[in-house]
Amino acid sequence: MTQVVTRIAPSPTGYMHIGTARTALFNWLYARGRGGKFLLRIEDTDRARSTPEATEAILGGLEWLGLDYDGTAVSQFERAPRHIEVAQHLLASGKAYKCFATQDEIADFRQQAKAEGRSTLYQSPWRDITDPALHPDVPFVIRIKSPESGLTVIHDQVQGDVNIKNDQLDDMILLRSDGTPVYMLSVVVDDHDMGVTHVIRGDDHLNNAARQMMIYQAMEWPLPIYAHIPLIFGEDGKKLSKRHGATSVLDYALMGYPAAAMRNYLARLGWSHGDDEFFTDQDALNWFDLSGIGKSPARFDHKKLQNLSGQHIAVSDDAALLQEIQHFLTLSSEIDLHQKISTRLLPAMYCLKDRAKTFPELLEKAAFILRERPIEIEKKMEKNVNISSLDMLKTLTPQLQNVSWSRDALEALTGQVAETHGVNFGKLAGPLRAALAGQSVTPSVFDMMLILGRNEAIARLSDMQERGTP
Repeated sequence: MTQVVTRIAPSPTGYMHIGTARTALFNWLYARGRGGKFLLRIEDTDRARSTPEATEAILGGLEWLGLDYDGTAVSQFERAPRHIEVAQHLLASGKAYKCFATQDEIADFRQQAKAEGRSTLYQSPWRDITDPALHPDVPFVIRIKSPESGLTVIHDQVQGDVNIKNDQLDDMILLRSDGTPVYMLSVVVDDHDMGVTHVIRGDDHLNNAARQMMIYQAMEWPLPIYAHIPLIFGEDGKKLSKRHGATSVLDYALMGYPAAAMRNYLARLGWSHGDDEFFTDQDALNWFDLSGIGKSPARFDHKKLQNLSGQHIAVSDDAALLQEIQHFLTLSSEIDLHQKISTRLLPAMYCLKDRAKTFPELLEKAAFILRERPIEIEKKMEKNVNISSLDMLKTLTPQLQNVSWSRDALEALTGQVAETHGVNFGKLAGPLRAALAGQSVTPSVFDMMLILGRNEAIARLSDMQERGTP
């Protein structure tokens, strides 16, 4: 059985788009789930727009998503001599020809064809003139000879069979007049030479497949299996763009989404396995198949992403989650915070993961651990600091010196103090939260006391009593 080989081939002309990330994920899942290879090619032939920074963004996006590729990244630009070699081979074998038509001649042809109601696909008069003696000494392009009749059928694993009449295919240019290869030629030669067996890409490339198949057939190369996946739309049903919010995959890393959640969510954009929404990487590797990809565009739903993200954070291994949060802080340049959490966060992870949808939300809950005394109290928390609440804390604080430092004992003691002052525990929880954290978004007061430890908790309560009412 032939080994499956897939590839992702982004252009380094900007950030790594969500659509590119999903295409990479689908290729990675299909290859890795079948013991195959996943390759990376950088399509950097547009020298004016290709930048090293964009290439780094692609590599960074793949690394953050955890999509490892085999071998080294291939530069399409560096392979130009091979692309030219194939075009020259097709020319020598009579399957391509030199075309000396000027841009003005082509424009005149199309204008006349339009006026006469004929197809405006250019028909070169040089197609059958093979005698070099009849060729002028002027610049020329090399065109492939397209089939003049019949059908080209794209057997697509997602779209089904797509029929294109061959009289709708022009004699595509292979080499420009300056001798450089065109994108269509480069893609085919690279895919063939890299041994790509499955071309899984966006359905905006579907029409390209028919033109690229001409090169495969002219070279007598085996065709890859095609799977053209629908594009991603925003929630308004229009093609995903910046007006819908972040479209760069690394923007989501900077927002603090775990990579596992992003993989899970991207996998569900246009592919399904029954009604399963939340699943692990291993589930996806076991389940992913081209037959599960739908024909309709998928809609990017931020609420669904947040929901999945919260679920992934909740079930993550504490140590692995800490490592990913540290990476997030490095990305966002929070170096000081990065150093603090390495020692303080892990013991508290059990009560921070619940209901946190992103790393910033988790870190907000963790702020009580990271702050130093004296704790600054948020303005909206000052309402919890009054004479009666300070009296309760004065009753509670000395008793914390000797109580067993366990949840049950702390719950019992604080309940007794509240009862002694003729209130329910809720009236004591507010001032406790203000003293321990200074903010409203926290774990329970008992979790905070257990994590801070006896001495720190008592010190924070004492600080607030010394400050008195605002």
